[in-house]
Amino acid sequence: MHSCKRCNSVEIHKNGIVRAKQRYKCKSCGYNFVFNDARIKPETTIKRAFTVMMYSLGKCSYGFIAKLFGVSRTTIQNWLEQEADLLSDPVIESNLLEIEFDEMWHFINSKKRNVGLSKHMIDKQKELSLGLQAIVILLLSEDFMKKYNI
Repeated sequence: MHSCKRCNSVEIHKNGIVRAKQRYKCKSCGYNFVFNDARIKPETTIKRAFTVMMYSLGKCSYGFIAKLFGVSRTTIQNWLEQEADLLSDPVIESNLLEIEFDEMWHFINSKKRNVGLSKHMIDKQKELSLGLQAIVILLLSEDFMKKYNI
């Protein structure tokens, strides 16, 4: 039995003929599709997989990947969004007490803990709620407090 390509529902019915192939429409989500559509090439699947790998490693931008594969930046964004929709929600451990965010490490490759915005940012929470939540406290440096008379 055939099922919808988008929602996997089996409630589909015939909806005309397109490019000499039978078209179907899903009663659940309203999606129109054709089985064995030759417009989707096998090399496109490979390009999508490489796009996800290169972008997730943080080494390539949309523009670079688009030039590499000869597609538009919007196509790259759409591929990544479609793959992201397939991922499950992250699981957060219930015993989590502290998270450290340190973006400066990526720029200067060292931890500068005694100046300005590179001080620790701490998230403390005893119970996790059902939704994602973060409480961030920025500890000000002594130089900052002296400069602004705090």
